[in-house]
Amino acid sequence: MTVMTPWIDTHCHLDAPEFGAEAPQVRARARQAGVGCCVIPGVELGNFEAVRSLAHQGGDAYALGIHPLYVARAADADLAGLADELQRRRDDPRLVALGEIGLDFFVPELQQSPLRERQEFFYREQLKLARQHDLPVILHVRRSADRLLKHLRELAPAGGWHGIAHAFNGSQQQAEAFVGLGFKLGFGGTLTFEAARTIRQLAASLPLQALVLETDAPDMPPHWLYQTAQARAAGVPQGRNEPAQLPRIAQTLAELRGISIEALAAATSANALAALPRLAALSHLPS
Repeated sequence: MTVMTPWIDTHCHLDAPEFGAEAPQVRARARQAGVGCCVIPGVELGNFEAVRSLAHQGGDAYALGIHPLYVARAADADLAGLADELQRRRDDPRLVALGEIGLDFFVPELQQSPLRERQEFFYREQLKLARQHDLPVILHVRRSADRLLKHLRELAPAGGWHGIAHAFNGSQQQAEAFVGLGFKLGFGGTLTFEAARTIRQLAASLPLQALVLETDAPDMPPHWLYQTAQARAAGVPQGRNEPAQLPRIAQTLAELRGISIEALAAATSANALAALPRLAALSHLPS
């Protein structure tokens, strides 16, 4: 009898307002579905305590960082606040990365000065903190892969980077560049859409050791939860993604790659541990 490896959801915003007080029930459903660990990334100084508390309550892991979508309302002093929190939590085994950080050149106002430059300033300063604290990095990549790579190369630590390029949607060349720098690539609900041809092709053809799984819950719903703009306009609510959806998303990936679901679970969980080495200790911790 094959023993199934627990799934690891490497990116899940359990603190999002869409979950609210229901977060413990959402986590319980994920556990029943075989999700052994969720990584809950921080997005701004004000949610650091929430992600830390949820990780400890659910037996999960967390990351701390300032997301590019929150840079517009962040003060320079928030970087000092992040540095202080990283120092305060340095011995917390559930703190596994610095993130979610990166660059977003999809949102129009973030493409223009001064927010474009401010994003890059926050990104570089947080890479320096990751290097200082010897932490992996969870990257937000949205029409920004080449600039992210440029800064990663310029600020690379002596031992190289570890981390995850979350919700990867770049080219084959960019994928290979991230992997070459030490990153794994996060794939989730988007690969369940037949129209997402580039992402599905990458998910099917990249080396298996490059891939990790994520939901980005409550966002990035798989096709069976997605409602079109027309349906939403007619009053049909968008389906809320949850980490319990991860095994079904994984089934799509297994089919694309032509491997068993058991093999995929074992490989992607091992890849998550390679990307975020502190995860390896969590199975031995009380929840």
